[in-house]
Amino acid sequence: MAGGVFGWKDSKGLARAILHDRAARRKVTGRLLLGVLLWIAAGRWLVDGWLAESPWRFLAWWGACALMTVVVMCFALYDALAVIREEREKFR
Repeated sequence: MAGGVFGWKDSKGLARAILHDRAARRKVTGRLLLGVLLWIAAGRWLVDGWLAESPWRFLAWWGACALMTVVVMCFALYDALAVIREEREKFR
């Protein structure tokens, strides 16, 4: 880390550590899910009038929400497959 900035190798190491640790995967997935739920709530109740003013704003907001939801689903799928793999390896 030069000057407090993470490099590519640092980011890869962090990602590898998160993906290989079941508790860390669940914590990241839970935080991402909470973020998506807050994003939905904000779009539904806090900024709904602002979003209704422009179709592009509306599409950008809900498109970002959909993208974040897909990311959460991918993390959850990865976690499920990793748990299956870990449990199979226990019996070998």
